[in-house]
Amino acid sequence: MAKSPKAYSNQDFLNSKDARELRILAEYLEPRTRFEKLGVEDTVVFFGSARINPGSVWYEAARELAHRLTNWSKQLETKDRRFVVCTGGGPGIMEAANRGASEAKGINVGLAISLPREESINPYVTRELAFHFHYFFMRKFWLAYMAKAVIVFPGGFGTLDEMFEILTLVQTGKMTKKMPVILFGKEYWGSVINFESLVKHATISERDLELFHATDSVDDAYEWVVRQLTEHALGQPGAVL
Repeated sequence: MAKSPKAYSNQDFLNSKDARELRILAEYLEPRTRFEKLGVEDTVVFFGSARINPGSVWYEAARELAHRLTNWSKQLETKDRRFVVCTGGGPGIMEAANRGASEAKGINVGLAISLPREESINPYVTRELAFHFHYFFMRKFWLAYMAKAVIVFPGGFGTLDEMFEILTLVQTGKMTKKMPVILFGKEYWGSVINFESLVKHATISERDLELFHATDSVDDAYEWVVRQLTEHALGQPGAVL
């Protein structure tokens, strides 16, 4: 009689609904192992649309900003890799940020998600830090947990979802670390979301407008993020909510 496979090598079981908890745990443990192996302490996360084309103003701004932040982080006197550029791993703004970091000869992270319309991880993500998630909430956990700053370029439903989750975590105090958030593209964000109207209708407070910094300038974004990270993150441990 042939031996039955051990539970941890039984693919039928591992892919079944009964093993969902194991698959979720795997999407926590496996990335943690790789981050620790490569000494990645924390990240600067870029959010933005997958539909932004190379050569466009926003694409090139994300590319340049990621390049400059990577150069800055590489000059820090630390044994660990701090403030590594991280994206959702796809095309558009994500590709632009990974590309800028790669062109600065820095490692960078891509946290991709499986979708019905399959999109491969963009070629600029560091191979050892290219992740492919099944569960959105585990992907979003790693985006938030590792981040020490978030830069949000124009985007659609996914970008809005990611941005509002970060803002909500900060607003409610569930995220205890200082989290600088930049909204890049003032005209876009001003037309898509009327934050002042939310204040007017008393659904957020006026001081909630201080949770983010809006700009159209790569210079301003770079200087603001570096200043915030220097003041609030450099002396702090790596990944922490």
